[in-house]
Amino acid sequence: MPGTRIAALGHYQPSRVLTNHDLADMVETSDEWIRQRTGIVSRRIADGESVTDLAAAAGGKALAAAGLRPDEIGLVTVATCTAIDRCPSIAAQVAGRLGVPGAVAFDLNNGCAGFGTALATADHSVRAGAARHALVIGAEKMSDVTDWTDRGTCVLLGDGAGAAVISRAGEDGIGPVVWGSDPSRADAVRLVGEWQPRFRQEGQTVFRWATTELAPIAQEACRRAGFSPAELAGVVTHQANLRIIEAVVRQLGLREGAVVARDVVDSGNTSAASIPLALSKLVERGELPPGGPVLLLAFGGGLSWTAQVVRCP
Repeated sequence: MPGTRIAALGHYQPSRVLTNHDLADMVETSDEWIRQRTGIVSRRIADGESVTDLAAAAGGKALAAAGLRPDEIGLVTVATCTAIDRCPSIAAQVAGRLGVPGAVAFDLNNGCAGFGTALATADHSVRAGAARHALVIGAEKMSDVTDWTDRGTCVLLGDGAGAAVISRAGEDGIGPVVWGSDPSRADAVRLVGEWQPRFRQEGQTVFRWATTELAPIAQEACRRAGFSPAELAGVVTHQANLRIIEAVVRQLGLREGAVVARDVVDSGNTSAASIPLALSKLVERGELPPGGPVLLLAFGGGLSWTAQVVRCP
């Protein structure tokens, strides 16, 4: 089988910024309370923009950065849990907007672990020869499912999208995925309901699970990719909570100077969009070396997880 790589990245966030001080005028909370418990300072909110709008904007930027024509893309997949439309899929709508003809297009819902799941699925498809290039997008409009009266969850969530172009390569730029789920904790993070579904989570359950279970998963992904954690150029975890990120990173034994994504501070929890959004920003700012190994580590509803080491484009 051929190797694969991330050829290019792109991201998009809506212009409206919702700060902690703004939230304090909406619900009983404070900037200090939010920062201490989550590390979040602000988040972006999409007014008048749909999940498809966010996904198409990020996907278009990744496609342009890769220097590919739309007709070279053979697979389009969008990881999202906030799609309003059931059919056609967000991926099919994005393909239409970007002028991608004939590609297989489908949405994938694995909550906050969705982008990692979609990335691995596209990676496997490209390796098997089903497509030469794939466009993988994580896009969420969490503001649509936020209960703005619940201070335990409304302070967490934001909107945005990130995208990656996956291409065949002579050498492996995407390591083997470590993925799975724990159905016994499926209710710890949930988005349920036929009419106006709302995001709910058991915060302490998620925190305890993430801070005890994620590090071994990350270490196994590094082992399968042929790296030790000390060799990583950077780590991009799901941007759920800064306290979780810091706790997991401390357990990995990273080298001094390794880059750790902390986009949650300015973007909040954007679910399936959080990893490609944070990774694309780091690459755009030149904070990660081209070709450097980066650990992508996600967890979310299900309770699901994915981990893989990729080479920075």
